[in-house]
Amino acid sequence: MKKAVILLSGGLDSSTVLALAKRDGFEPYALTFDYGQRNAAEIHAAKQMAAHYGATEHNIVEFSLTAFKGSALTDETVAVPEVATQDIPSTYVPARNTIFLSFAMGWAESLGAHDIFIGASSVDYSGYPDCRPEYFEAFQSLANLATKTGVEGQAIRIHTPLLQLSKGETVKLGLSLGVDYSQTISCYQPDEQGRACGVCESCVLSKKGFEEAGIVDPTEYCGSR
Repeated sequence: MKKAVILLSGGLDSSTVLALAKRDGFEPYALTFDYGQRNAAEIHAAKQMAAHYGATEHNIVEFSLTAFKGSALTDETVAVPEVATQDIPSTYVPARNTIFLSFAMGWAESLGAHDIFIGASSVDYSGYPDCRPEYFEAFQSLANLATKTGVEGQAIRIHTPLLQLSKGETVKLGLSLGVDYSQTISCYQPDEQGRACGVCESCVLSKKGFEEAGIVDPTEYCGSR
């Protein structure tokens, strides 16, 4: 089996990608980040998913991005928006995917792995600049310029299998792979019990996905949402 680093947040998308990589014959090494995010409940979900899919190793990296002010996910003075905007929303964390992929690139090289999976989408997403196809193409080039592995001709491949899928298509894919979405959490601001808020953009997109897939949303929401 080929080793692969899977960026695993514990949400709907990354859990689907983990299941997909496992199905396609990769030996999964799950990578989760505890970076001071508001939605820390996702770390528990990531542990469950990594264990369920038999990740060879689950690396939870702790560091803080709370110094990056202005993001609703890392700055408690900024409220999580409950209305979609045409602009890049305040839930954008500066350079987050670049930071995450850099960790993944370093770990992959140390493992002798040449594949990195990330569950980004450029169809149903919040408009983050680091979720666009051209961004991943650029990082792919960076990975092979900046690593010993790449310079020696053993390319590191960035896999984005959900990039062109709607949320509904992602849910259908996950269901075909047996993903238990009741064990995932994609909310930006879950409560202390880990229940989703039901109103943030991430929750709205997840709800849309389950509706499009024609299944009952298994997410546990706080209150009556």
